[in-house]
Amino acid sequence: MNSQSKRQCLECKEKLLGRKDQKFCCDYCRNTYNNKLNEDANKAVRNINRILRKNRRILSQLNPDGKAKVHLIQLAELGFNFHYFTNVYTTKKGLQYVFCYDMGYREIEDKEFLLVHKQEYVS
Repeated sequence: MNSQSKRQCLECKEKLLGRKDQKFCCDYCRNTYNNKLNEDANKAVRNINRILRKNRRILSQLNPDGKAKVHLIQLAELGFNFHYFTNVYTTKKGLQYVFCYDMGYREIEDKEFLLVHKQEYVS
C-alpha cells in the first residue's frame, strides 16, 4: 500500500485526496481539530479576559469623569482583582500607573487610589 492511500483527515479520518502535505479534508475539520487542540488554553484566556473586563468595568464605573479618588474598600467591594492588569506605565517623574486596557490607577495615599483614563500620549 502506498502512502497516498494511507493519508487520513486528522479530524474525521476520511481519506485525503490532493496535496501530499494536506492534513484535513475541509476547513470545518481543520477548525474543529484546532479548537479541540487549543480548548484548555482558550479557557484560560477567556477566564483572564473576563477578569480584566470586570476590572475595567469597575474602574470605569468609579471614574466617569476621567479622574477620581477611591478607597481600596470601594474597589474590593465591587470585586476588583489587583492581580490582573494589561500594562504598567511609568511617568517621567517615576510614578507608576497600572492599567486595565484604557483605565488606570495608582496608589496615592494609604489605601487611596487615583483613577485615570489613558491619555492619547500615553503608550
